[in-house]
Amino acid sequence: MGILKTGIVCAGALLAAGAAETAYFYGRTMKRQNVNMDRTIKMAGTDWSQYSDILAERKAFMLSQPHEDVYQTSFDGLKLHAAYFPAIQDTDKKRIVICFHGYTSRSLADFTGLTDYYFRHGFAMLHPDARVHGDSEGEYIGFGCLDRKDAIYWINWVIERCGTDIEIYLHGISMGGSTVLMASGLELPKQVKGIISDCAFTSPKEVFTHVLKTMYHLTAFPVMQGAEIVNKKLAGYGMDECNAKREVAKAKLPILFIHGSKDTFVPARMCREIYDCCASPKKC
Repeated sequence: MGILKTGIVCAGALLAAGAAETAYFYGRTMKRQNVNMDRTIKMAGTDWSQYSDILAERKAFMLSQPHEDVYQTSFDGLKLHAAYFPAIQDTDKKRIVICFHGYTSRSLADFTGLTDYYFRHGFAMLHPDARVHGDSEGEYIGFGCLDRKDAIYWINWVIERCGTDIEIYLHGISMGGSTVLMASGLELPKQVKGIISDCAFTSPKEVFTHVLKTMYHLTAFPVMQGAEIVNKKLAGYGMDECNAKREVAKAKLPILFIHGSKDTFVPARMCREIYDCCASPKKC
């Protein structure tokens, strides 16, 4: 009986410890009040200070161009924000790129270095704030699984605003990359012509498992199992409910894959896994 009692106490202690770990990591990664770009940059291992001068110059140029704040309501009632920049050069085609930023970032941040390219080539740009980020509402991060649905709303907004003859390209970085890849498996309007994915992850479950192992030296069990239950209840989706590998297997649009080999937050192997599963024309 003593051994049984001791076993029960130990099991209870392990369950309590697992619940505490789950609560800590879930709150740290999924909730709005803990969205912290500086922490994410450190985890990714990128030294952005070496690019500060050129980024500041391009940001100033970008913000000096005509632009406006636009808003719409998501499928689940959240007020979403984006910044719209009309094209500043006339070309023979009407083209726009919708830019989806990364985890803990916001519109007008991740794409500062690329706006010069898009402006020079006659693109208009739309920079949405992902739910929970920037000026968009929300409490729980969508990690691409919910954001891909928001992407459809922004695509339809562009068509209504710019006309049915507009060519649309989707460009995402990190979580934004996963968003556009997860959207690739949906029935997209014919105006969407191509997708660019930069350092996307396969699914929240798989990238969190990687982070737990490499940065916290912890196993996925029981944190991921607990997070799955909590996230379905609070955020409304499972951690592997939408996986970029499965979605690109249904893709029809051409996709450009980009991933830096020194990325410590999202391992480059995930890009190769997604690439191998992609059914559409692709380039790496």
